[in-house]
Amino acid sequence: MIKLGVNIDHVATVRQARRTDEPDPVWAAVEAELGGADGITFHLREDRRHINDRDAELLKQTVAAKLNMEMSINTQIVRIAVKLKPDQCTLVPERREEVTTEGGLDVVRLRRRIGPAVKKLKRAGIITSAFIEPEERQVVGSARCGFDAVELWTGGYAHAKTEAAADEELIKLMEAMDVGHDHGLIVHAGHGLTYRNVQALAAISEFAEFNIGHSIVSRAVLVGMRTAVREMKELLRIAAQPDLALLEAEELMPPGKTQ
Repeated sequence: MIKLGVNIDHVATVRQARRTDEPDPVWAAVEAELGGADGITFHLREDRRHINDRDAELLKQTVAAKLNMEMSINTQIVRIAVKLKPDQCTLVPERREEVTTEGGLDVVRLRRRIGPAVKKLKRAGIITSAFIEPEERQVVGSARCGFDAVELWTGGYAHAKTEAAADEELIKLMEAMDVGHDHGLIVHAGHGLTYRNVQALAAISEFAEFNIGHSIVSRAVLVGMRTAVREMKELLRIAAQPDLALLEAEELMPPGKTQ
């Protein structure tokens, strides 16, 4: 079954809205693990708009599951990652004006800057992953840069307006996944995945892991983090067993929502 990485950035976003000490993303990570999360993901941005250095240090000390640090290729951030030594570092594009990470890292264009960063991280014993768009050249470029894994951007699928458009994006993801496997890469996926759209992707894919943040944190506001994570894990379990009744999946949907 596909593993679930829970991104706790938006818990810190709520905290920073009032510049106070709650809700604590470190507590949220504990609750996510108790709910069955296979990994915890956080993004230490250059501007520290949500997760800060204190959070990163405490997450390293307390998270028992896989700890995945999203990060830019900024030299200072690479230095912090090498010192912190999370289990995995996922290199992502970063723009100050964006609300959240949009699109993938262009490893082909930035290969000369990315290569040295990947080497430094791997020398520190850190698994490296590239957050990229589902394009063959980006997947191949990631393998050439020395990454251990790639995380395919699922925004095109998640934001598709029609069923036909969603199907087209699914094909792109499947093809990119196959290219990744052919080049010896572990293939993850994430961005925009929700309780309403995750099963269609999970049912037809062989991804190792989904990283999901906003949808789980939003659900957690209403039902608690443990329950929100358990519900997402259950949807992934059902997707892996297509013979289960559709009703079982619908019972896990948030009120008023249907597949």
